[in-house]
Amino acid sequence: MPRLDPGLARIRVKNLSLRTFIGIKEEEILNRQDVIINLTILYPANAAVRDNIIEHALNYRTITKAIIQHVEDNRFALLERLTQEILDLVMLHESVRYAEVEVDKPHALRFSESVSITLTAHRD
Repeated sequence: MPRLDPGLARIRVKNLSLRTFIGIKEEEILNRQDVIINLTILYPANAAVRDNIIEHALNYRTITKAIIQHVEDNRFALLERLTQEILDLVMLHESVRYAEVEVDKPHALRFSESVSITLTAHRD
């Protein structure tokens, strides 16, 4: 994670619950399953704090809507691939300095609440 400079804002999107096709078994290919997405995004917010203008802020609603559409409209064999594609969507925004994406697949293993994959990216 990059050094936390003054003015660097941390956005967290917690427990975004979506349904998608995820997995390699026939049942998983034929039926949508729940996934839970958690995001952490760091971006310089000095201008947004100073000016109180939405155009100077990173619009987490726009990012979240793009993630929802991508996840719900596609199929994924692996949790790793789904996680990377979400991370790529977040990093399309030039102001993002660091992003962490965790995707949980509830009940992926017997006797387990969920299995998750976490991937990160940063920009200097």
